[in-house]
Amino acid sequence: MTSKQRHVFIYNKSKETFLAFRVRVADSILGRLIGLLGRRSLKPDSGVWIVPANAIHTIGMMFSFDLVLIDKNFKVVGLRELVRPFTVTMPNRKAESVIELPAHSIFRSRTAVGDQLVIERYEAKKDPAIESISAQKVPPLEFKREDPPVPAALLPPQSAKVGSARPRFANTANTKIQ
Repeated sequence: MTSKQRHVFIYNKSKETFLAFRVRVADSILGRLIGLLGRRSLKPDSGVWIVPANAIHTIGMMFSFDLVLIDKNFKVVGLRELVRPFTVTMPNRKAESVIELPAHSIFRSRTAVGDQLVIERYEAKKDPAIESISAQKVPPLEFKREDPPVPAALLPPQSAKVGSARPRFANTANTKIQ
């Protein structure tokens, strides 16, 4: 799967509570087929929103979870708490999609049939000050290669010139000791 997963948050506008902050959107055939299969649990404040769906199965699952059925206007039309593994829920003809949430999410958020949900993609608000700084063109850093300093003891004397005819070392083979 190379497609980037989309996440949304779900807010109960009627009760002014959050159901979940990071819900994965399963709107492809493969995404809807897999859903929560293969997971051992759901992280708190997470879930899966299966679009479109009006019923689910839990064959092959290993944990219980809560199920919220919503219509096309994000109004709650059905609730199922603690859906157990290896069951099939009855279709709800009013439902357009379902949200699978961790166990007890419905109880904690006080969600009831008839509540209005808000489902939106979460994006951090951008600070205008940071935007103006990032919009400025900053020249790339230039690094100049400088030779490392050489200790003075290793440098030749100032009078010695490169390519001079005078040898740097005395020739001891031709000198006589008196």
